[in-house]
Amino acid sequence: MSEPEKDKPKEENVGYCNPPKHTRFQAGVSGNVAGRPRGKVNMVTLLERTLREPIVINENGQRKTMTKMQAAIKKLVSQATSGNLAALRMLMPLVVSAEQRTNDAQGERFSLNEADQKVIAKILERFERSTEEE
Repeated sequence: MSEPEKDKPKEENVGYCNPPKHTRFQAGVSGNVAGRPRGKVNMVTLLERTLREPIVINENGQRKTMTKMQAAIKKLVSQATSGNLAALRMLMPLVVSAEQRTNDAQGERFSLNEADQKVIAKILERFERSTEEE
């Protein structure tokens, strides 16, 4: 190579994902100064941590340790079974979504056997007859 070619700076490859060197971030300098601080917890993480905290409850005179989520679900189920309609309204969507997740995870659809289908058909026939009579 001749001397003049060595002195020439190489052409930068500028384009998509290759910004010019003078516009790139300097080492150690963030591009988003006002971004989320390190260690800051979002709402989902905070909720998960809180619901997984252990608590001690008295049940039938015995002390039991369980998570806050288990205690809340236990309380909701007991209120729903004692006749609290508001608790029952909150519990039913939880049960349905849990069953759907279980069925989806197993990859099976809920199917009735022939005997169950006959019973349901008879119930529907009786229901239709009673509505026709009215």
